[in-house]
Amino acid sequence: MISAVMPTYARIDVTFERGEGAYLFDTDGRRYLDFASGIAVTSLGHGHPHLVAALQDQIAKLWHTSNIVRIAGQERLAERLVANTFADTVFFSNSGAEAWEGGVKLVRKHFSHNGQPEKWRLITVGGSFHGRTLAAIAAAKTEKLVKGFGPMVEGFDQVAFGNLNELRAAITPETAGICVEPVQGEGGIRAANLDYLRALREVADEFGLLLYFDEIQCGMGRTGKLFAHEWAGITPDVLCAAKGMGGGFPIGAILATESAADGMQAGAHGTTFGGNPLAMAAGNAVLDVLLEPGFLDEVDRIGRILWRKLVKLVADHPKVFKEARGAGLMLGLVAVPPAAELMDDLRNAGLLTVGASENVIRLLPPLIVTEKEVDEAIGILTTVAEARMADA
Repeated sequence: MISAVMPTYARIDVTFERGEGAYLFDTDGRRYLDFASGIAVTSLGHGHPHLVAALQDQIAKLWHTSNIVRIAGQERLAERLVANTFADTVFFSNSGAEAWEGGVKLVRKHFSHNGQPEKWRLITVGGSFHGRTLAAIAAAKTEKLVKGFGPMVEGFDQVAFGNLNELRAAITPETAGICVEPVQGEGGIRAANLDYLRALREVADEFGLLLYFDEIQCGMGRTGKLFAHEWAGITPDVLCAAKGMGGGFPIGAILATESAADGMQAGAHGTTFGGNPLAMAAGNAVLDVLLEPGFLDEVDRIGRILWRKLVKLVADHPKVFKEARGAGLMLGLVAVPPAAELMDDLRNAGLLTVGASENVIRLLPPLIVTEKEVDEAIGILTTVAEARMADA
């Protein structure tokens, strides 16, 4: 008999009832160090006082109107994102997948609006993950995502991640854009080489394409800059964001230049819940913290400390870990034994992590994580690794 909750997840048998900073507490009162962050979502940790106060204040006033009227918090958040990014305009949605697919529509609409409707296909890369809508799984083409959901949505041509020659060869008169995650999350915490990102900008300009970055997971401060592409010193034409944007409240966004978004006029796109007053209170509160002087510098500093310790962990335990990967506070460990087994051991020892492709254990602590908490996580990782070495 099917469960009341549709069984689309192989759920871990633990239930959390409260959180505090970088920690979660289950219904038995046990404390866990949270280096999963709800898959890079709880960017300010749990119970952050500024985020709590902002939501409490807004929830007592107004939750929802709709986008047929002006929403003050939405205008404020959009203006702040425009002021601090490459973008000239922002559309708010409810989720990353919705934002990503809206960005695909924006790319197609741009060329149709400018008299080139034949340009509608996007080049994507292997190992990508853009969500679980029919278009998003067609873009990623990963077997576990697409199996049983065919026929696939047309319009996506995949090339190898990091391979510029293959990408250039895939460009046709129908190509409208290139879509890449600067740091792949589900694909195994694979960070794009910065020269590769710069070359993507050059290729897009050369062929008159739109460059579309998916920063759903790697954006909103996760790498030590507001958006990961900033490390390469280049800008996209379109970007989608979500996950950490609301600190746990569902928010997604499409950011775009004015020229890229020239076709997105009244009636071109819409959402019922996206950008409502409650979501915008959360988004503005998170941005308040991210934009505090020195906050992102501290994320970068702590990320580098964690990175160095992970590199040493790998060197000291070669039978357990092959490699450390990632950027900022979006890091991963390539495991030797099945990653799922190690994650179980880590959870039993009090550290929460999340898996990814290529047998990777993702480490996604909240952006407010401290050196002390990093040391605690490394201690747990070391204990588990040494136990595994002893059993080997």
